[in-house]
Amino acid sequence: MKQLFALLFVCGVFSCTSPPDKNTDTAVKMFEAFNTHDWEKMASYYSDPALFMDPSYGKSFVSKSRKETVAKYRELQHMFPDVTDQVTGVYPSGNQVIVEFVSTGTNSEGASFTLPIICVLTFKDGLIIKDATYYDQENQ
Repeated sequence: MKQLFALLFVCGVFSCTSPPDKNTDTAVKMFEAFNTHDWEKMASYYSDPALFMDPSYGKSFVSKSRKETVAKYRELQHMFPDVTDQVTGVYPSGNQVIVEFVSTGTNSEGASFTLPIICVLTFKDGLIIKDATYYDQENQ
């Protein structure tokens, strides 16, 4: 009887466990591609085009193609060859995933930056359709 109860308990626990969130997996893979500087792979996680809101683009959403996204991050790597993002939190909610991270890098003259950032990624059909990124532009 104890074995039957234990088996039922284990089955109940596993049946209550939610399946992996595909949007979260995609967000994590996108940051992995960023950290290996595989800009084409990183851009492949976005729709083509996708909407971006980023202080570097201004205060409203702009539409960018994958090709433009690759170009932006190649330029960033050119300025900061060791640029990386350390993800500190990932929070899924429906079709959105909120990611907290700290971006760091050093330029060719030895000047470095550390920048806490948060982004809200919106997904549709497994791809990021909107990327709203927030950081303090005064402290970059």
